[in-house]
Amino acid sequence: MAYKHLFGPVPSRRLGISLGVDLVPHKVCSLNCVYCEVGATTNLTIKRKEYVPAQEVISELSDFLKNKPELDYITFSGAGEPTLNSKIGAIINFIKKKYPHYKLSLLSNGTLFYDEAVRKEVGGVDLVLPSLDAVTSAAFLKINRPNPNLKLGKIIDGLIQFRMEYPNTTMWLEVFIVPGINDTTAEISKMKQVLTKISPDRIQLNTLDRPGIADWVQPASKQQLLEIKNKLEPLPVEIIAKFKSARKYSSYKQDIEKTILETISRRPCTDKDLCEILGLHINELNKYLRELQQKDKITSERLKRGIFFRAKQNN
Repeated sequence: MAYKHLFGPVPSRRLGISLGVDLVPHKVCSLNCVYCEVGATTNLTIKRKEYVPAQEVISELSDFLKNKPELDYITFSGAGEPTLNSKIGAIINFIKKKYPHYKLSLLSNGTLFYDEAVRKEVGGVDLVLPSLDAVTSAAFLKINRPNPNLKLGKIIDGLIQFRMEYPNTTMWLEVFIVPGINDTTAEISKMKQVLTKISPDRIQLNTLDRPGIADWVQPASKQQLLEIKNKLEPLPVEIIAKFKSARKYSSYKQDIEKTILETISRRPCTDKDLCEILGLHINELNKYLRELQQKDKITSERLKRGIFFRAKQNN
């Protein structure tokens, strides 16, 4: 069975072996973040609807899970904001009832948690990983470029409310640091106040891995992240380490890595080109590109049509 809405399993630095479930088309999202490695948002919306048929997703899950694969998590993520799909609750309930031994996680930008219906639908997952990159309007608009109907205060209140209503759901909250925007002393001080109110189990500092949408975005240095971590303590804050252990997982296919290198050795390709050539989901491809960059086997260059990847000559 060919899967349209499942991808992986892929090795994740945070989640181990994770089967991805994509509930919206590329790139339907409530934000258009400057650092997003999936690409620019083409449908900037907060309208919830059944963007992909829930029954199709359930059929694919039934087919994949019937062989009882070893998974650390089934993860709702993908090429947009999964909570925009109005049937996410039905799909969660199906997995919890039919395959209760699998843990569920949700990668979300957290913007719709102000909606009581959303909180109720996703409250049953084992692990929720929302993001909150800014706590001032100026930084929020600069980094996340939201749908104009989204209000930052409402988003923060939604995260606080979710934490109060579902204390048994583990929350790891990601803060993506964009130097010059949300790393100032004033911003971090305000962030600490808000994070104290949300009270997540973990606060995970992240920064640019590979080129995002905006070419002005640069990664924070390890020292910068350490300084921010120190300022946020004693909150439970950690720096998300670079993923370096993908090869130990059987699902990390060396033949795909080899094919990527062979392809971009012949001609430079964008991530979209590679997805079409290899038949990979963008999130799965990004795992391989990240690993190849860490091994110093590829380079990237921003051109008119997008970010092109090339194999280094010594490979």
